[in-house]
Amino acid sequence: MTDHVHDLALVREATERLLSAAGKLDNAAVAEASRLPDWTRGHVLAHLARNADALVNVLAGRPMYASAEVRDADIARDAGRPLDAHLADLRAGAARFTEAAEAPGDPSRTVELRNGVTDSAARIPFRRLVEVELHHVDLGIGYELADLPAEFTARATGYLAARYSGHPGVPAVTLTAADGARWRTGATEGAPVAVTGTAPALLGWLSGRGARGADLTAAGAPLPALPPL
Repeated sequence: MTDHVHDLALVREATERLLSAAGKLDNAAVAEASRLPDWTRGHVLAHLARNADALVNVLAGRPMYASAEVRDADIARDAGRPLDAHLADLRAGAARFTEAAEAPGDPSRTVELRNGVTDSAARIPFRRLVEVELHHVDLGIGYELADLPAEFTARATGYLAARYSGHPGVPAVTLTAADGARWRTGATEGAPVAVTGTAPALLGWLSGRGARGADLTAAGAPLPALPPL
């Protein structure tokens, strides 16, 4: 069972970790390229701030974003701000998200995200945690996949494996981490490709980050290319 109280505590810890690290940057560094194509660090920080507000909308039963175009325009608008403005916006957005997630309500209720995706309200804090942790890595400021908490890495790997499960563009795959943890993803039929590696490397492959499979071993077939989610 999802423990949204525990996940909210993890979100707060991850947010403070990101804010502390980002607070050591300067305005010039914010304008530099992130690890995401065509995005500066400012784009990443702006996205994180607007994502917090988008998840407040989800919890309130409103559309996550007014439209994809509005989402992209808001990120582009805010990306070029100075560091202090980014940090203040992130803190304010995090506080609004925490307030919305802690508000009375049935955590088992179904809420709607983008593109018709639905989930339980109790799972929204974990979705926010995925955003904060992985985009902290995307900033390229010394926080790497291997630095992610082990609990998060295992849960995020399972979360992303589930999202690719049954995807028509992904063959059957079994994932085995060095600690023995196992997941299955992709097609539900056929002999699976056995992929092994460290837990951070597996998460990096599933999330399109890190060496993207260079540190993994695939038995019986080449490592499949994953389509965007």
